[in-house]
Amino acid sequence: MSSPLDNPTWTSLAGPHARFAERQGRVLRYPEDVAPFLGLPDDPGEQDWRDVATLGGPGATVVVASTFARPPAGWEVIEALPGVQLVDEGVTAAEDPEAVRLGPADVPEMLDLVARTQPGPFRKRTVELGTYLGIRREGALVAMAGERLHPPGYTEISAVCTDPAFRGQGLGTRLVHAVAFGIRARGETPMMHAAARNTSAIRLYQSLGFVLRHRPDFVAVRVPA
Repeated sequence: MSSPLDNPTWTSLAGPHARFAERQGRVLRYPEDVAPFLGLPDDPGEQDWRDVATLGGPGATVVVASTFARPPAGWEVIEALPGVQLVDEGVTAAEDPEAVRLGPADVPEMLDLVARTQPGPFRKRTVELGTYLGIRREGALVAMAGERLHPPGYTEISAVCTDPAFRGQGLGTRLVHAVAFGIRARGETPMMHAAARNTSAIRLYQSLGFVLRHRPDFVAVRVPA
């Protein structure tokens, strides 16, 4: 039997994140201001790719996370980024007394921190996907982490980032532990994605108790004009 983690974008949008789903046939995607990801069914055919084109529009760029299929002829693959999928097998989850819940009012600061640290895609409504926690120093947001994809039974920890001036203090590790604590409290399993080239982050996450499950590609493709 396949796991929800084999196709996490689609299973998230077909399940716990169904309220966000924009649908065309069997193709699902997040709104552009929530996340850039689009989910194909496990066995995509020509009609599914036509539905991707309808959802995206001529010339649009769409991102297929953890893809297992390449688009048909006439579609341009802009980038195929090798990645890793990591799953909790012993993370020390713990609440953090300094971590604060972040919400819509904090989005300008969150976007600024993301722009300076580049942890991956984060949009103005990404905060709606789950719990985001931050650590502030003298009122300024200096570190954050939160929840993104939500395949049934799992929740992805994402947007782990720390202001360069505050690195080396273990703030990111503390926030991963705190976000994992909330996920575990719901009876779910934490998981993560990372670019395969980000070897330092992968080593850190493995040291925290995450193990490599899968090596997906993150593929950006352009709809034919």
